Amino acid sequence: MTTPRTRTFASGLVLLLLAVGTLVLSPGSAAAGGTGAGREDPLPGVFTWSSTGPLISPKPDAAHPIVSVKDPTVFRYKNRWHVYMTTADTSGRWSLAHTSFADFSQAAAAPQTFLDTNPNIGNRYAAAPQVFYFAPQKTWYMVYQTGPPSYSTSKDPADPGSWSAPRTFLDSEPPVVTENKGSGGWLDFWTICDKTDCYLFFSDDNGHQYRARTTVAEFPGGFRDTTVVLSEPNRFDLFEASNVYRLGDSGTYLMLVEALATGSDWRRYFRAWTADSLGGTWTPLADTEAGAFIRSSNVTFADGQTAWTTDFSHGEMIRDGVDQTLTINPCRLRYLYQGMDPSAGGDYSQLPWSLGLLTQTNSSC
Repeated sequence: MTTPRTRTFASGLVLLLLAVGTLVLSPGSAAAGGTGAGREDPLPGVFTWSSTGPLISPKPDAAHPIVSVKDPTVFRYKNRWHVYMTTADTSGRWSLAHTSFADFSQAAAAPQTFLDTNPNIGNRYAAAPQVFYFAPQKTWYMVYQTGPPSYSTSKDPADPGSWSAPRTFLDSEPPVVTENKGSGGWLDFWTICDKTDCYLFFSDDNGHQYRARTTVAEFPGGFRDTTVVLSEPNRFDLFEASNVYRLGDSGTYLMLVEALATGSDWRRYFRAWTADSLGGTWTPLADTEAGAFIRSSNVTFADGQTAWTTDFSHGEMIRDGVDQTLTINPCRLRYLYQGMDPSAGGDYSQLPWSLGLLTQTNSSC
């Protein structure tokens, strides 16, 4: 079981510097507004959360008999929240949709636009979107899966009809994936960049987490050096839906990967690791069923809300900005996730996923 990381040395050093009056903060050592996002050790070792009820649920129409909305990506743009998400319909067809609202209290009433109405996307298989602004090119990217890792671009992400036809990051499946995926397949692609390089993280539903790399100058081309960065003998312990974020100005990165609780109720939950660079080694933070990052055992529901889900599945953190660094405020973690009625069952494509919002309740800042 993961134990909280020690801060003894750091705390002693700060007290010493304060005592002699020589403490000087370097530029960027704290987030704007004094949030403390620049702390050396910004996350606790144990997490607790509060959840809303369902905020975004499927809105079928005659042409789109959808039964679920899932895999959300969320960002703030022009004073509105924008969410792109996967949909599944009664025939098992997967596609994408968009919704927008000024405040999360308005999310349930917000209209939904189906991206198959964009002729560049059409009725192809498309799922698991991630949207960010790639500042070096002044261009928005939507990363998603059409089978292989794909992307579309736009100058206005508020317009679902503006996205270009998909192109692929890689021409073929890397040999290391073919060798390790077993009965699984590469999926849930995630892009994040530092000052010099961009990385493509993804899973295989077979106990492996992968990373490929290119340079910022070459992006979106040039991905290479695909390697396994995490692995588990039980494939359900490292399953899918990975996210990677930069933790404020701390110099630390956070990785989440979805798992299934095979030791108990088989419900979906998130494990977490940290690293000091995107190309570095990932160290366990909250990575067990008993000490998970997000799990039914560490989530309560807001006043008046029933426990509408015991699955906490594929989602995205509320970010501090929109660019390719995917920076989040470690002092105010919020996570838009997919959940469903615990009594639901049947084929995966027919499960009634909706979206709710988690807020961390035990920030260490």
